[in-house]
Amino acid sequence: MVAVTFRCGHGAEAGDPGVVALRRPCPLCMLLDETRRTRAELLRRVAPPHRSALARETRVGAAYEWQCPRGHDRYPATVREVLTGTGCAKCRASAVAPAALREAGVAFMKPGLHTRTSHTEQRLKTLLGERVRLNHRVNAIHIARTFYGRREVWPDVIVPQLRIAVEYDDPGRSRRAHQGLKEASDLDKDDALREVGWEVIRIRAGGLGPVGRHSIVCRRLAPAVVDEVVERMRRIRGDAAVDAIALGHPAASASARDHRETTDAPAAPPR
Repeated sequence: MVAVTFRCGHGAEAGDPGVVALRRPCPLCMLLDETRRTRAELLRRVAPPHRSALARETRVGAAYEWQCPRGHDRYPATVREVLTGTGCAKCRASAVAPAALREAGVAFMKPGLHTRTSHTEQRLKTLLGERVRLNHRVNAIHIARTFYGRREVWPDVIVPQLRIAVEYDDPGRSRRAHQGLKEASDLDKDDALREVGWEVIRIRAGGLGPVGRHSIVCRRLAPAVVDEVVERMRRIRGDAAVDAIALGHPAASASARDHRETTDAPAAPPR
């Protein structure tokens, strides 16, 4: 077996005889980047006897014993399962318990929630808030399964009046975000929301292709893209529901009117 060291510093010692140096991060660091996690988060979750080994680990298929963040029993799982899976067995069972199912689909305010919000996501909230009335007292939604060990998800924008969530995706500086395993995770999140009566509109920018049934593909976020988000809301929930929370933004109103006039106009007779 060939000993390998990676650009991230994990793997074999770079100076040892016969060690091959690769100019890329190790598979585990690549998965951490895709899922927007850190090794420090993993080290807090793994059982204490395994922390030194996990600190040097490079394989996503390596199995360890993990501590449930909810205080349940320790459980075995691979690094990949912890980063993309659904938590321990008790967490999975409690997610489908009657009490959990009763609150599934309810938007709520989770105190102390800190997520990585980009400048573009903040601009999306501002532009959308000029067109429809947003509820700024919610930041999470209960679901009927576990997602990364929790029975809740945290969309970029939540519109509880319509039961619609809006997400903004772009490849980021690494040009790898929202692709591969992260794209699969995004789709799992969308499925979890649809199971409890929500729909998800995804803005896919920076060269990302469409995913899911309500994708809006664009080069970058712009007012016209947000107008299309409002129009997509109308298609999903109907004009009456959107009009009830609309703020009468001229661009959004004109876009919706022009779209309906275009789609409702009779086809031109053949010549």
